[in-house]
Amino acid sequence: MRPRTLDHVALWVAERDPIADFVTAHVGMHVIERTDKFTLVGSDARRGKLTLFEAEGPRERGALKHIALRVSDLRAAIAELPENLEVEQPREGEAYFDLYEGLRLGLVEGRTDVDYDLDHTALFSRDPTATARAYERLGFRYAPPGASEQPRVEVGGAFVELHEGDPGEPERPLLNHLAVLVDSTEEHISEAEELGVEIDDVVDAPNTYAVFLWGPERVRIEYVEHKASFSLT
Repeated sequence: MRPRTLDHVALWVAERDPIADFVTAHVGMHVIERTDKFTLVGSDARRGKLTLFEAEGPRERGALKHIALRVSDLRAAIAELPENLEVEQPREGEAYFDLYEGLRLGLVEGRTDVDYDLDHTALFSRDPTATARAYERLGFRYAPPGASEQPRVEVGGAFVELHEGDPGEPERPLLNHLAVLVDSTEEHISEAEELGVEIDDVVDAPNTYAVFLWGPERVRIEYVEHKASFSLT
């Protein structure tokens, strides 16, 4: 398997509009697409994005610890946040804050071509080291630990970071899936079948073609191919 980039993180949320309003007003994003079922937000349609699927609440955090966005100037990015927002800075170059429904976002300073691109998604895992190795089997690459000193894997310069904790089995999880961009969905369907990886769904949409696999600790991973018609901005 050969994922190219971390394309988006998809969430189930009961109130997508307040989240979309916050990130468009304070986190350098814009609404890329809005349908009856979801809102897609990001700073660039071809970089890391958030997909907010409408779902019944309340939601449970489950496996998702936080989602961190990369910025070139952390101080300037923090200045764009509301003054009354509680912001935690556990380490130099990082800031985290809580939004609605248990969603926790972070800002990480680093070199980036596009501000507010995805830096990493942090997940709870019962065995972070073993889970990181399981992601490698699915095409993610080993990466040395970052500032948090937690095991992690990399795809296209973004990371999935594994933190010790019980993801549980919530009935209404916040995390819908992680999505990685690939050149050929058909090839990944074939490879998943050869590896014995469970396929959850195959979706042929107007702009994309994707296969959803069940990854480590029942986190769904979407391998998505952009069609020639893909023209979102």
